Amino acid sequence: MVSRLLELLIAYEEDSNVKLVIVKGKGRAFCAGGDVPAVVRDCSKGDWRSGANYFQKEYLLNYMATYCKPQVSILNGIVMGVGAGASIHGRFRVATENSVFAMPETGLGVFPDVGASYFLSRLQGFFGEYVGLTGARLDGAEMLVCGLATHFVPQQRLSLLEEALHKLDSSDPAIVSATIDKYSQQPYLKEQSAYHRLDLIDRCFSLRTVEDILSALEREALNKNDDWISTTIKSLKQASPTSLKVSLRSIRQGRLQGVGQCLVREYRMVCHILRGKVSRDFIEGYRAILLDKDKNPKWEPSKLELVSEDMVDSFFSMLDGEDWEDLKFPARSNLPVSATAKL
Repeated sequence: MVSRLLELLIAYEEDSNVKLVIVKGKGRAFCAGGDVPAVVRDCSKGDWRSGANYFQKEYLLNYMATYCKPQVSILNGIVMGVGAGASIHGRFRVATENSVFAMPETGLGVFPDVGASYFLSRLQGFFGEYVGLTGARLDGAEMLVCGLATHFVPQQRLSLLEEALHKLDSSDPAIVSATIDKYSQQPYLKEQSAYHRLDLIDRCFSLRTVEDILSALEREALNKNDDWISTTIKSLKQASPTSLKVSLRSIRQGRLQGVGQCLVREYRMVCHILRGKVSRDFIEGYRAILLDKDKNPKWEPSKLELVSEDMVDSFFSMLDGEDWEDLKFPARSNLPVSATAKL
């Protein structure tokens, strides 16, 4: 799917008859993620490079964030993993009442990738750190208010929206946006939404280390009877300690980098995870969450304090070996100002 979508987007960009691109899912999900079982099978056989080749194509797809033509992603369902990378970087992201966005990677022993260190770091305050570390699920209204979505269109109006977009003969983003606006509405943000707790999130998730974040949340729990706080603490304690520390640093570095730089760095990080020399938490997370489904992963190291700075550093270093190369993107000339990640 990744290869085919990348092939189509490249072809459409060069086709003068194509004015805009609509990306949508088939069925109940926009996209719930990539082919993790195949990647794990290859890694278990010692063939981590096959997984690296898969992620190389996936990240090239994410780099279509620099797409010159308007991309309208209709996020009517689950948006995770590959689905997030293929849509969130684009200019228009249309959420609905069925949208569910999440980056659950720390619970699987990996980290929020697909350029997530770019788009999560650009959400208001430290909301991106909260979403990336806890794997919290956001609905369509929350996606809109935090900026992951640009519009909210009720499901029953999607067919009318698509019909209107098909009739457009323009690549002007202002015209496309105005067309989507005609079918959009302001959704209700539920009372228990985490977005109502931005002050609390900023107080805790702005801190320097994962240990500091967790301690701050536990202090908040002593003073408040709030289910959200206890749920957040539980999510952090269930996640891979290594993944939490790697993910926090990744998002913090993403604040200072462009989307291409983030993807190059994330490719290094994912290659270290696939190779499995520093950590095998990815294999264990897949076993516990997706294969055996006992939801009881045995992380190694098992505690935050056992994950050293040197271990975290290693995920951000270039891999040794003459036959390994950093991710490279095709040269793109004469890009307009708008041809950047749109978030």
